[in-house]
Amino acid sequence: MSESKRITTRSLMDMKRRGTRIAALTAYDAVMANLFDSAGIDLLLVGDSVANVVQGRDTTLPVTLDEIIYHTRAVTRGVLRAMVVADMPFMSYQVRVDEAFRNAGRIMKETDAGAVKLEGGEEHAEAVHRMTAVGIPVMGHLGLQPQSIHQYGGYRPRGTTEAEAEKILSDARILEQAGAFSIVLEKIPAELARKVTESLEIPTIGIGAGPHCDGQILVSTDMLGLTLEFQPRFVRHYESFAERATEAARRYAVDIREGTFPNESESY
Repeated sequence: MSESKRITTRSLMDMKRRGTRIAALTAYDAVMANLFDSAGIDLLLVGDSVANVVQGRDTTLPVTLDEIIYHTRAVTRGVLRAMVVADMPFMSYQVRVDEAFRNAGRIMKETDAGAVKLEGGEEHAEAVHRMTAVGIPVMGHLGLQPQSIHQYGGYRPRGTTEAEAEKILSDARILEQAGAFSIVLEKIPAELARKVTESLEIPTIGIGAGPHCDGQILVSTDMLGLTLEFQPRFVRHYESFAERATEAARRYAVDIREGTFPNESESY
């Protein structure tokens, strides 16, 4: 496949069939989206994690539909190849199927996104079916679901009991039957993720779900080492941008205070 060809739901299905792992990251603005796209990232998720990493919130719950639309518009402007998926925020799809349908349609119409993502399984199967029936691609999300964090009472792994594991596997199959093109599996045992992945024709994207998924996603600020206070087991820091950015800002401040910036060549 040409590097300049836009990634689609069919592309992701083909990658699963070929055994090519899918590389995914979150993105919230055009600048970072362009960098990740140029680096060959296949899928960019405009996550409701924008609440944590951009807005400084403790949970993802406060994010609004308008905010997701705003950030998704920015991300799609920075992308040529990667598929852009927009999170449906808390209470934008849980109340009624027709409301979920309208909100998903609004995201697609106003942002140029390639798909939406929602959390949950069987309870949202009707909404997923309605969306996909009219051409709105839907990505599912099972395991730890951050929008339900108050119900869970914490961020512990899910699917660690037989009942939970069976429910996750059942929900995955239901979402596939409803028309979902992919499912994020978050913070579940690696062997359960393997079982789910092998039982589905659609690709799975793991985050804290071990190496057996069809792809992996991380929150980009975690991957870049910008959120040093958040270091769960499943996060790998590929850079130390927090330290580098702090040092760059320190040198900038010193140059200003010492009168060495701007110099003559940097002036008009």
